[in-house]
Amino acid sequence: MARFELTRRSPLTAAACWDRLTDWPRHGDRVPFTTVRADRGSGRQTGDTVLARTRLGPLAFDDPMEIVGLTVPAPGRDGVCRLEKRGRVVRGWAVLTVHPLHPEGGTEVTWTEEISIARLPRAVDPLVARSGRAVFGRVLTHLLS
Repeated sequence: MARFELTRRSPLTAAACWDRLTDWPRHGDRVPFTTVRADRGSGRQTGDTVLARTRLGPLAFDDPMEIVGLTVPAPGRDGVCRLEKRGRVVRGWAVLTVHPLHPEGGTEVTWTEEISIARLPRAVDPLVARSGRAVFGRVLTHLLS
């Protein structure tokens, strides 16, 4: 599996960062040919599912994810959302963490992901990780701006 981690700092509050990170349709704004939506539930509770659908002409695949852990940020507590990727094409997990910075203010957001793509050999994991850092780095920057 390919693994990558991204960290961004934002002047926004932890609550504002959390709201943006769990606004699933905005994730698709920076991923070419992809839409993202809450598929079951609101996308903001454990057990809800999120669906990323990538389509290029007649070719399409889904990346269904289940929220398996969710802690909303609160004073003295980080926000954490853990997603398990349960698709036929994309497998793995992602963890989004929102950490309030005290006393300087603002928030640090970390996106950690481990991903495998069906039928790709492990030898391409470094390329998958590099691509993930590039694509999801744009997503994270967009969400926090």
